[in-house]
Amino acid sequence: MQISRRALMFGLAGAPLAACSPLPVGTHLDEGQFGNPSAHNLMVQTGQLPYVIDLAERFEATVPTTVTFAFDSVALDAPARAALLAQARFIRHFPEVTFRVFGHTDLVGSAAYNRRLGLRRARAVVNFLVRNGASRSRLEALVSEGETQPRVRTTDRERLNRRTVTEVSGFWQSHPTVMNGEYAAILHREYVQSASYEM
Repeated sequence: MQISRRALMFGLAGAPLAACSPLPVGTHLDEGQFGNPSAHNLMVQTGQLPYVIDLAERFEATVPTTVTFAFDSVALDAPARAALLAQARFIRHFPEVTFRVFGHTDLVGSAAYNRRLGLRRARAVVNFLVRNGASRSRLEALVSEGETQPRVRTTDRERLNRRTVTEVSGFWQSHPTVMNGEYAAILHREYVQSASYEM
């Protein structure tokens, strides 16, 4: 089971309050994505959580995680393709890691249409990543946030809101390295090879 970076970070921030709550640990992480509380608890108990956060931070620092779109479009322009090529290289470099793509729109149009459009944008990104060597099985979730999380609060057309965001979501559980619990070795390999790693 996987969990978004937003939920991971919120979970760490909210951890000290868990003892005061009558609810099960991790309940506050359920943002409508079934299984987030269970995934959070699994990661804590198996020692994965710090490594997922470390990899997520490394991903954000190493490659552009966001691409934007023209109005009412799912077409990937040249800057988007360049960003996604960098994402694909990072993803190929970590065969043990899974990723999630979130699709977003601006606030023009109906909520239902924008949710579908956000999903189409996420799928366009996943298809491009797969064509460039990323394993589709490790892009385990396509999520459309539609118009619910604008970067810029405006009802006008706004390119910064028309975007996808790619995030580290966890470890591929059937990978031999992960089955052996060698999360630190996965990160160590990346740091050792980063001197020759091409952006």
